[in-house]
Amino acid sequence: MPLSLKGIARSARPKQWIKNFFILAPLIFSQNLFDVPLLINSAIAFAAFCLLSSSLYILNDIQDLDEDKHHPVKSKRPLASGEINRTQAWMAFGLLLTASAVVSVIFLNRNFMIALLIYVILQFSYSYGLKHVVILDVFIVAAGFIIRVIAGGFAINVHISHWLLICTLLLALFLALSKRRHEMVLLGKEAVNHRPILEEYSLYLLDQMIAVVTASTIIAYCLYTISEGTVTRFGTYELIYTVPFVLYGIFRYLYLIHRKSEGGSPETLIIKDRPLLIDVFLWVVAVVVIVYGRGG
Repeated sequence: MPLSLKGIARSARPKQWIKNFFILAPLIFSQNLFDVPLLINSAIAFAAFCLLSSSLYILNDIQDLDEDKHHPVKSKRPLASGEINRTQAWMAFGLLLTASAVVSVIFLNRNFMIALLIYVILQFSYSYGLKHVVILDVFIVAAGFIIRVIAGGFAINVHISHWLLICTLLLALFLALSKRRHEMVLLGKEAVNHRPILEEYSLYLLDQMIAVVTASTIIAYCLYTISEGTVTRFGTYELIYTVPFVLYGIFRYLYLIHRKSEGGSPETLIIKDRPLLIDVFLWVVAVVVIVYGRGG
């Protein structure tokens, strides 16, 4: 069959690149956002991770082809729908993976390469076994976000705050658990056939976990904004004023999960839901103004 570049591009899932913006967190909170060389390094790291993650998305589609064909949403993906074939998918996987490695070797450092390698090992471990281990499966998903943050720090050689890692872990768990809940609601009795690990969960259990992680995320962020280290570093207590944006964002996300049956694709939801998108934008603006207005 003829090669469909559009199909390959869709399989790369560019919408999910929004997850890779976590790489920029160390740049922002280290007060180096306007340092051009470091900004360029972060942009290159972002590009390398986009290439890598896209290659792994395609690999995942190859592995889950039979299950995806029977999924109400994933059956429309290029490989599952027949727009591209396995050979073309394998070629795209190899090219994207190679491109990511080349970019990293030429422009970035060894520590960043190690972070990339750990991410690949983690994703392979997830795909070939750990996705079938209850609770650990969502922790592996969350670990992917933490590695993004760590890789972002390595790319510009800055120290990563333990608060940033804690908040990232909790937020990522919140998103991962919400996605599991959405899958159970969307697929109903067929959920187990698509993702066997869902047999170990229930809506009640997931709601309890989400409640714990939600409260923990808010508390951790509040403590971060008023911690002695944060105040000393940025020279201001005003970061506490960004808490309402975090509260609204989480509450809005919970509303979309429970009242609109959303949450299956966080990266799409953030873009699609205007109130949530505006809230995230205002939070970023507020953080930049406060962090760079006093301490930058």
